[in-house]
Amino acid sequence: MATAVMAVQGAVRGKRRKPCWTGTPEIYFGKPIDNSRLVKLEDPRRSREMRQFGIALSCLFLLVMTYTWQHFKAIEYGYKIEFMKNERNGLSELNRTLRLEEASLRSPDRIDRLARQYGMQPPQAGQIIRMESAPSDASAPVMASAAVSVVSVP
Repeated sequence: MATAVMAVQGAVRGKRRKPCWTGTPEIYFGKPIDNSRLVKLEDPRRSREMRQFGIALSCLFLLVMTYTWQHFKAIEYGYKIEFMKNERNGLSELNRTLRLEEASLRSPDRIDRLARQYGMQPPQAGQIIRMESAPSDASAPVMASAAVSVVSVP
């Protein structure tokens, strides 16, 4: 068993890559630097330049954010307008359908046919009395009224 392990290790050693650089090794030594005695001096010109740069960067950021906000609001309003157009078209189609249905329901032929199915008969001459009130003076106030038809059944 030990010989088999040695044979495998020998095969692995033979397949290992050799380094491409075989020169002298470089050795780095750490050099401690003591900066505790250094004093940082404030440069007024440098601080003024940094302040101006910060203000300019802030203005640029605000301009970009304003443009981005307007752009996304325009897209949002576009979607809202398209949705409302579709809703208006749907409501117009529904209105047209309801008007057609109303016209078909008010058809005198249909009403006559339904009345005959329920056993009703057309009124005889003299059975209908129309009661209409017309104001005599055009400038006088008008009372709300509805046209009333009285049908007397013999």
